[in-house]
Amino acid sequence: MPPLVLASTSTARSRMLAAAGVSFETMPPRVDESAIRAAMAAEGAAPRDVADALAEAKARKVSGRRPDALVIGSDQVLDLDGEILSKPTSPAEARAQIERLAGRTHRLHAAAVAFDASGPIWRHVESPSMTMRRPSAAWLDAYVERNWDVIRHSVGGYAIEGEGVRLFAAIRGDGFAILGMPLVPLLSWLTARGDIDG
Repeated sequence: MPPLVLASTSTARSRMLAAAGVSFETMPPRVDESAIRAAMAAEGAAPRDVADALAEAKARKVSGRRPDALVIGSDQVLDLDGEILSKPTSPAEARAQIERLAGRTHRLHAAAVAFDASGPIWRHVESPSMTMRRPSAAWLDAYVERNWDVIRHSVGGYAIEGEGVRLFAAIRGDGFAILGMPLVPLLSWLTARGDIDG
């Protein structure tokens, strides 16, 4: 069995794999995500395809440095009616993102791509939908102030695994994908291949 490498610096993705009892290494992919997003946006690519391309770019980059390994790249894109939102850069931007999402349904496209020395050998995208309620202005101000250190790492200005869950009226789809990776399909594929026991 080749070693498994996660091409990511995401602590959430590492936590998910570790909690599932998977042995793996991590390696930062060092790809220019903003350039990839911009190029794909200029081509009119769908947000789902952008998530897939980002996951592949990460896996490809690390696979070039670790041809002995099975490399997993993963990424997530927030899709609001075809527009991609990025991580907020300030508390004011986080608040503005939440206000844009309030009362509406958006999708989180979570992609994973597996790479070996021959190239991409597996890919999967999950797209759960999230319907946000309309919080009061006072609660939203306090929420952003209390949680800025966490939500600045979260596209959409929320972290569903914490207090951010209170922003939602309905959530449909895979909870792992909401956290950033389609974990169940990935584990099923790794098990079927014999890369992990099961």
